Amino acid sequence: MAPRTLKGSILLRINILYCFLIVAGACFILKVALLQMLKGGTLQEEADRISISTRVVDSYRGDILADDGRVLATSVPSYDVFMDPCASHDTTFRNNIAELARRLARFPGNRTAAGYQTDLETARKNRRRYVALARHVNFLELKEIKTYPILRLGQNRGGLIIETFDSREHPYGGLADRTIGFYTRDQAGNFPGLEGAYNTYLTGKAGMSVIQRLAGGISIPIDSESNTDPENGGDVVSTINIEIQDAAETALRRGLIHHHANHGTVVIMEVATGAVKAICNLGEDRNGNYRELYNYALGEAVDPGSTFKLMSYMRALEDGFIEPEDTIDNGNGTVYFYNKRVWDDGRAATMGKLTIEEAFAQSSNVSVTKIIDRFYRDREAQFIEGLYAFHLNDTLGLDIRGEAHPYIKHPKGNDYWSKLSLTQIAYGYEMRIAPIHTLTFYNAVANDGKMVKPMFVKELRKQDATEKTFKVQVIDAKICSSATLKKARHMLESVVNYGTAKGIRSDVYKIAGKTGTAQIANEKYGYADKRHYASFVGYFPADHPLYSGIVTVYDPKQNGSGGGVVAAPIFREIADKIYASSMRIDVDTLSVESASQPLPHPGRRQDLQYLLSRLRIGSPKGTDAPWVGIRQEGDEIQFVERNTEDRQVPNVVNMGLKDALFLLEHAGLTVQVNGSGYVRRQSLQPGQPVRTGQTISVECGI
Repeated sequence: MAPRTLKGSILLRINILYCFLIVAGACFILKVALLQMLKGGTLQEEADRISISTRVVDSYRGDILADDGRVLATSVPSYDVFMDPCASHDTTFRNNIAELARRLARFPGNRTAAGYQTDLETARKNRRRYVALARHVNFLELKEIKTYPILRLGQNRGGLIIETFDSREHPYGGLADRTIGFYTRDQAGNFPGLEGAYNTYLTGKAGMSVIQRLAGGISIPIDSESNTDPENGGDVVSTINIEIQDAAETALRRGLIHHHANHGTVVIMEVATGAVKAICNLGEDRNGNYRELYNYALGEAVDPGSTFKLMSYMRALEDGFIEPEDTIDNGNGTVYFYNKRVWDDGRAATMGKLTIEEAFAQSSNVSVTKIIDRFYRDREAQFIEGLYAFHLNDTLGLDIRGEAHPYIKHPKGNDYWSKLSLTQIAYGYEMRIAPIHTLTFYNAVANDGKMVKPMFVKELRKQDATEKTFKVQVIDAKICSSATLKKARHMLESVVNYGTAKGIRSDVYKIAGKTGTAQIANEKYGYADKRHYASFVGYFPADHPLYSGIVTVYDPKQNGSGGGVVAAPIFREIADKIYASSMRIDVDTLSVESASQPLPHPGRRQDLQYLLSRLRIGSPKGTDAPWVGIRQEGDEIQFVERNTEDRQVPNVVNMGLKDALFLLEHAGLTVQVNGSGYVRRQSLQPGQPVRTGQTISVECGI
């Protein structure tokens, strides 16, 4: 009887459990049905939102090219590397952190191995999951980082986080940096130069990709009508000529160093088109090095000084008041206007009777002020409005940002007009004009009176197909009469033939231009007696002008301060190189100074010693370093050490390509060669640390 009771009890429990499961299942099915009917659409949308999303696909930013198609700015893949120090196991982190920190310290930066280790340990302790390890690394560097302890485990177990972006590189280093411009992800489009002016065209259009997240955090793209391909940016072909730009930068840097100046600028233009073939702006940084700090050519509006005398004389010529052969008596080279002394620095060439042309050639302040005062006193507005008719008070509307507004005061304007203003303006004071505006006027004189807008871009191009070609923009078809132009051009030639720029006269081709030496304005004290703004602006060849140019040097402190000794020689050096290149003339016949004997290019010391002995030049003195250059000091030649330190970029400029390749590859660099012959330019500065897998471009020529 007892067993039956037990059996019955068990069956009863089973039946109850069975019924409970049936009821629970029915409730579950009912719940699912209700959710499906009542909230199915909403839940499906939520699921789709979580698992499917869209991602912006960046377009490739176009290149900025030189006038011959060589790359001035391009985008290369770059990577920022971060780490989640909390991702790895405690034992893994503890056993490998010291070695990881030691390897990370190899990358250029301020952190030591101890610094890396402390940062990562502190972040792990504080549960901080995003620590920067290295920024702007290339693909080879990233590949190496992925082999480091802990990081080799990947994102989930090692905490490796990688952000990819395009980094903007200038293959020719700092060449024309301010004009090419800079692009960074943080500037929101507010950046200078061609990068900023043509940002929309260079950027292209971003695309859109629909992606789905799967289990494990994996994301994959899926087909969708919403997918759009990115439209890559186009290329901007500039007017910059690399050879002319290099010549301008080299000459300007040499001049700034020689005169220990604060900064300077050079602009070279094609006369007929206004195409800017070179624009160089070098300023002295805190370390005493000259580099592109600011676009002085466009943005530095100052008193131009004596280069403005051309405008004053042309106004008087055009108004019929003077002729170049007219004479003026300068007396002892001093004149007073309302107790204000104007003088010519005591130069005998500016005293006594001079023709107008002679006065202009010798840059006489006395002559120009006396003439303008004689013919325009009590008719000051006529003179100023005549200058305005030359477009000297107008902006040029340049594509590149930073153009300063030129300003010449008017007697009825808001600024104070004194009795001295007329004569001060006559020789380039009480005004603000940037170098690009002065050059534009002189270029018009060279261009038979046609004033054209300076042009920085030749064409816009996509996939090697030209989309837009930029034409010459004429500001004024004729700024004055042909008679005035002819006289003005003859006067400009006289400056170089026998005037203040006679030191740059060439027997091979003619140069025309004007020197300028202005005192630098000081808002508190007026003008500084010992601080000057030296300049030269002109064109060549004078009988058939092809190029115009301006050189300005701000605050030269050594070896002279006048435009004739500071700026004009820089202009001549650039003009020589351009003329030699375009006319296929031996540059040695154009040099102001020529070497007494040919010297070999830099290279291995033992090779050079052998070569010099065969040439019977003699044995040089100086360093016994294995790699050297040669310098001539008077009649003596010396070996000069070339930097070949381990893991530093060597100086291979002027070396033969074979020697250059040996040194660069030995330093761990990947070399890209353009041209053949001797190395004329290298993209990385000598002496800087070499990063693993880093690429250097070298430009070669004969």
